[in-house]
Amino acid sequence: MATRKEFLKTAGLLSMAGMVGPAALMAAPAQQKKPASSWIDGSRLVVSVSMQFEAGGQPVNAESPFPQNMVKGYKDLPSETWYQYGYKEGIPRMLDTWDKLGIKVTSHMVGSAVLKNPALAKEIVQRGHEAAAHGRDWATQYTMSYEEEKKFISDGVDAVKQVTGMTPKGYNANWLRRGENTLNILQELGFTYHIDDLSRDEPFIIQVNNKDFVVVPYTLRNNDIVLVSGQWYSSDQFLQQVKMEFDQLYEESANRRRMMSVSFHDRIGGTPQMVKAATELFTYMQQHKGVTFRRKDEIARMALSDKTTIRE
Repeated sequence: MATRKEFLKTAGLLSMAGMVGPAALMAAPAQQKKPASSWIDGSRLVVSVSMQFEAGGQPVNAESPFPQNMVKGYKDLPSETWYQYGYKEGIPRMLDTWDKLGIKVTSHMVGSAVLKNPALAKEIVQRGHEAAAHGRDWATQYTMSYEEEKKFISDGVDAVKQVTGMTPKGYNANWLRRGENTLNILQELGFTYHIDDLSRDEPFIIQVNNKDFVVVPYTLRNNDIVLVSGQWYSSDQFLQQVKMEFDQLYEESANRRRMMSVSFHDRIGGTPQMVKAATELFTYMQQHKGVTFRRKDEIARMALSDKTTIRE
């Protein structure tokens, strides 16, 4: 069966020839498929894993599974312990799992969380993972002035660099809600890419300040904070949904460049049941020919090096 791109190409050729009827289109032969690999490193499908380092940087009485209307002005102590789980148990467990699976991930780090748990942040980088930026704290940066937002982002970068020795090249805003000035600021500060975009299943390049800037798209549908913490899914349902996503993208990757993004948060993705689900999920993916796991900074570099990368 012809792909959508093949159909449109065939339709255009037949239209120029005056053959515009449905019967003519149905009778047109399918074009030859592209080679399986659409990535410059030879991959067929690239999987990108995020491990958010946020716990410890949250505000007082931050959102949690506990009903917020029960505290009403008092300190929500159970919620604090829920966040503490992220750096006491969650990230250490995930780090061991990534080592076991032989994959490297991108960790978007909140600056204040890194300063409160410097040894853990440093360990993430020492194990070969990417330290990316996630703001100074959980403030809504889209409400800030240009200069306020620039300092907010810079403060987060400085914290990550000071503790880990790595200068972040990628950025993720709180709940993806960047402001009108965010991309200009990121370009000025030397960032290479951001992930606050849901519009594609492959990286693409945009122009910011008349320079190339990469978008490495994020997803909500493969995200533990939306599915599991939101109490819509259990860990086994999460596993099944993300596996179905992988199967479809792997099929599409025979004919076009495809990237899959899967996201875990310290206090959710690091629970025993979610780590078990992730292990089963990624082991399944690794059994497929041409599937590779890449950090987002690696994906951004490949996108910039490839003349066939989509430009918008």
